[in-house]
Amino acid sequence: MIETIWTGLGDGWDFLMNNLLIINILLSLVIIFFQRRSPQTVWTWLLLLYFIPILGFVLYLVIGQDFHKSRMFKMKEIEGELKYAVRRQEDNIYRKRMRLANPEMKRFENLILYNLEAGESVITDNNDVRIYTDGKEKFRALLQEMEQAEKYIHFQYYIIRNDELWQKIEEVLIRKAKAGVEVRVLFDSMGCRTMRNRDWERIERAGIQVAEFFPALMGKLQLRVNYRNHRKIVVIDGRIGFVGGYNVGREYLGMDKKFGYWRDTHLCIEGAAVTSLAVRFVLDWNYASKENLFLRDELFDIPQYRRNGHDPVQIITSGPDSKTKAIRDNYLRLIHSATDHIYLQTPYLIPDDSILDALMIASRSGIDVRIMVPCKPDHPFVYWATYSYVGELVAAGAKCYVYNNGFLHAKTLTVDGMVGTVGTANMDIRSFGLNFEVNAVIYSERTTQRLERAFENDMMRSTQVTRKIYDERGFVIRVKEQFSRLLSPLL
Repeated sequence: MIETIWTGLGDGWDFLMNNLLIINILLSLVIIFFQRRSPQTVWTWLLLLYFIPILGFVLYLVIGQDFHKSRMFKMKEIEGELKYAVRRQEDNIYRKRMRLANPEMKRFENLILYNLEAGESVITDNNDVRIYTDGKEKFRALLQEMEQAEKYIHFQYYIIRNDELWQKIEEVLIRKAKAGVEVRVLFDSMGCRTMRNRDWERIERAGIQVAEFFPALMGKLQLRVNYRNHRKIVVIDGRIGFVGGYNVGREYLGMDKKFGYWRDTHLCIEGAAVTSLAVRFVLDWNYASKENLFLRDELFDIPQYRRNGHDPVQIITSGPDSKTKAIRDNYLRLIHSATDHIYLQTPYLIPDDSILDALMIASRSGIDVRIMVPCKPDHPFVYWATYSYVGELVAAGAKCYVYNNGFLHAKTLTVDGMVGTVGTANMDIRSFGLNFEVNAVIYSERTTQRLERAFENDMMRSTQVTRKIYDERGFVIRVKEQFSRLLSPLL
């Protein structure tokens, strides 16, 4: 039996080697004529297939799948209500009935309208937004809010590690489940690959419902590794919502020596925008669990809010199944709308041509463009590609900083102290089109200026990359940059 299997594998390998050129030509035709990819991505795949044929073929099988034509998420049960709310808000904008508290926000009406049209993202104006830039404070707040849950906890993270932080969270989730609170945990298969089946089985036995996004075949073989649910959403009783950059693991508390202090940005929202987060979670849950929670009207009841906030917020999402790159387009529109300054924090800076051109045009037009990236890599190829774009932006006049006080993981963009966006999407091609992401766009001077003060505080712990510093980089770094930038459409 073993000899037969071994012989079959050998025959398969011989067939692959003998026909590799034909296979690569067929894949090339598929990539060029049957998949809607950017020219840069197409050329990168063609170079891999022809110059590194075996590796290129294997990489295509693992990360080359295209989900852009699929309609993964269905929401027929609420589609009518959602479209009614969207059309009503669109009509109010067209008829000049919508009034934001600050009349200067009028110049962002087109962005609000785009989010309504492209992503059916309603805007709500009664939100209290709290900002967390320290992991210990964020998870302390999360644990406190979960302790107060009375109806349900919907918990979704890209990465969950089975360490002391998860143990604290798991303890609260189990205790609430035993008290009658509905608890659902949704995780990404790729991001949570270090977790074992018995870890999930343990909490399922305690009454917690668990669903896995894009599960691996036979528990190990992940054929959709290139598509990851990068969202981090927690919704509690429809009243409180958390969204932002922190995952679940000890490194996010600054307890990993490799990274040191972990600087991130996360939001806690109380108000009607939480309903949009709740809908996003349910869409992901329904797809992963094959359950339809939209039939449960009580999960979408409007609760009583304890805080009376006044921040207008839109929750926007994007992913490989989306018709538009809504989050990328929001970044682009915000950059073009700037008249005074732009503050950007991102761990990975691999923009597409439109974003890169917009930042360079803004900088050359006298806009104060400030960009902050980490000083150390967690993914080397991504880091050196990032540094190559930093050099290009510095040459265009932007002020670029590397954060020295640990690792910078925040995904924040603010414009003119008036509008800011915070969420899970990095300023890179992967977040624009390959990952499933979620951001909050906040049309509030008060909250945006708090985000900008945090940026300015981080500048005191950063080093500015001047043209002189960048030009003096060594030969090895230049080679790393060029090679990594060549691969940037796939990173």
